[in-house]
Amino acid sequence: MPTELHDRFNLKRPTRRRFVQGLAGVGIAGLLRHSPAYAESAVPGISSGDRFDLEVGALPVNLTGRTSVATLVNGMLPAPTLRCREGDTVTINVANRLDEDTSIHWHGILLPAAMDGVPGLTFAGIKPRENFTYRFPLKQAGTYWYHSHSGMQEQTGLYGAFIVAPSGPDPHAFDSEHVIVLSDWTDEDPMTVVANLKQESHYYNYQQRTLGTFFEDAERDGFSAALQDRLMWGTMRMSPTDIMDVTGATYTFLVNGKPPAANWTGLFRPGERVRLRVINASAMTTFDVRIPGLDLQVVQADGMDVEAVTVEEFRIGVAETYDVIVRPRDAAYTVFAQAQDRSGYARATLAPRPGMVAPIPSLDPRPLRSMADMGMDHGAHGAMPAVHAGHAVNPAFTPEDPHRLQVIDHGGETPAAMDHAMGHTGHETTASTSVENADGIDPENLAGQPNVDNFASTPMNRLHEAGAGLDGNGRKVLTYADLRSLSATSAAPPTRIIEFHLTGNMHRFVWGFNGRKFSESAPIHLQLDERVRFVLVNNTMMEHPIHLHGFFGALENGQGDRLPLKHTINVKPNERLTYLFTADTPGHWAFHCHLLYHMEAGMFRTIVVS
Repeated sequence: MPTELHDRFNLKRPTRRRFVQGLAGVGIAGLLRHSPAYAESAVPGISSGDRFDLEVGALPVNLTGRTSVATLVNGMLPAPTLRCREGDTVTINVANRLDEDTSIHWHGILLPAAMDGVPGLTFAGIKPRENFTYRFPLKQAGTYWYHSHSGMQEQTGLYGAFIVAPSGPDPHAFDSEHVIVLSDWTDEDPMTVVANLKQESHYYNYQQRTLGTFFEDAERDGFSAALQDRLMWGTMRMSPTDIMDVTGATYTFLVNGKPPAANWTGLFRPGERVRLRVINASAMTTFDVRIPGLDLQVVQADGMDVEAVTVEEFRIGVAETYDVIVRPRDAAYTVFAQAQDRSGYARATLAPRPGMVAPIPSLDPRPLRSMADMGMDHGAHGAMPAVHAGHAVNPAFTPEDPHRLQVIDHGGETPAAMDHAMGHTGHETTASTSVENADGIDPENLAGQPNVDNFASTPMNRLHEAGAGLDGNGRKVLTYADLRSLSATSAAPPTRIIEFHLTGNMHRFVWGFNGRKFSESAPIHLQLDERVRFVLVNNTMMEHPIHLHGFFGALENGQGDRLPLKHTINVKPNERLTYLFTADTPGHWAFHCHLLYHMEAGMFRTIVVS
């Protein structure tokens, strides 16, 4: 549950972290093979079956050349990979060896509310030196994960993969597989990170624009355009470099618990179909993932099968999962996951033989926020080129100039008209349905409230965009519009439509829904079996991975009766999107941003189904 800490701190700025040089031997959780030569029983960190014993404790680790204390399960970072089978009922005994409460949430797993693992909401938590037994049936197959929902334990290592094999044949054939758990690590105490952000929201942003970059912009765009751009951002007291709150200034980015220098390696046989189960278990980091030299066939999103789509790169928000199939040749390949703000990267290797390595790509240019991300329409001022409604990018947007999308001119069209072009208006109403704000407020009144430092006056459908730093980079990049469920999804219309505005105040580092923190908000009540459409409008300049416990939402992306089912949806700045679900499981359910520090700062709600 959020702590919404006070902003009275007096802490020193850390020095820039050193390049990663070492790694503690804290266990491997991720190598999975079907062939007898790589049997699961021979691989550390993997447990299979329907009964598991997990012990949560604090142990020292050394990932950066400095020893820190991590929260580990069975002494491993990440926690052990648990492999189960659809249709089984699993029993998981958790022993707490910490001096504080702990918990485990089974992310994306459909289960009774009492087993969901959110302290204060679904159970009391697991007290120090006490045990708790989770027991629930597995209703679905796919790639999932588990993590603590207590304090900052997720940031300090309590996360692991949860793989559910299908009860029948897998719809996508493959020969072998690896689990790729992406995460971020800091040697700082996470509460110190929160304190630093409260003190100065740009604390970890070492990539802000300078006088030198102004002259670079002026040379490219002209002096007048560059000056007006700086003046507009200055007037708003915001920065276009606000991509991530916590960056490589303090973070080391990991693959299966290993930093780049340690180079986690997964083996394959040349020519075989290798399935990569990619999980973003980070606290705060969005990753852009590619494997130079290999096409990525996306076959699953958030554990749910989708029609295969071939790309070169995909963005994975915090708490999302993607399964991809690759066909490597007799060569080594680098799995390259760069942080969205390009302040660092996680790296691993796929190779036919141990010891092989491949070149590490250079980091892409850092992305910049635009006026479009801010929800501003300056087309009428004639200062910059405009983009007409329904177009994701400026016609002059090129791979050589990936950051210059500045203005959206809707040409008189409304966000609803733009959504209609994608196959759904998002504003459909009938005699029994109308759009209601979750807190009964007029969204237009959000502007100027203490917890709202930006209001997107022209939110738009951006599902066909890959996102800042990816659109126009010259590679084929996955978008949400590409996702199409492998099987039909319910076409039942909603009986209720609820709108949430994602809001925040960067300077105060306060986040919430509809301008309210968790402590200022009442639960949202749904009737059992009610068909609901959630409308998400992002009024901030940052992406927010929004997660609703207990349910999958059918993302309304224009795919007709094949809408993709997702448990976590990464909402872009100035984006308006919708998804449908049926409230078919009673209980108290968490609804929150999965950026850990945003959730702790208030971006959390309770959904009650009864």
